[in-house]
Amino acid sequence: MDFCKEFNARTAHITTGTPMPCRVIVRADRSFTFDVRTPHTSWLLLNAADAPIRKGSRKGAGNPGHETVGTISLKHVYEIAKIKQTELRLSGLSLEGLCRSIIFQAKSIGINVVP
Repeated sequence: MDFCKEFNARTAHITTGTPMPCRVIVRADRSFTFDVRTPHTSWLLLNAADAPIRKGSRKGAGNPGHETVGTISLKHVYEIAKIKQTELRLSGLSLEGLCRSIIFQAKSIGINVVP
């Protein structure tokens, strides 16, 4: 019961329907710790690009070099990078490096990035 209350308290600010990866560690003495991470970058990109919903979820392009599913601006990339930088494992990376990584990932799933 403690887990449910703590989990609900930590995730109260999150919009319903947002997939939040979590890492839960339960010890033999029934104590626990958990980390709530940021949504996957591809999910953030596809929602920012307003990609069409196919078969119940948003998917990237089938042939990324030749077809696109949407377009985002550098402002979108910057905001996604700021969200991802709050995660502990990515906090050591520069904002510029995260932006570059996000731009390359956007291109790999068929999203155009415009200035």
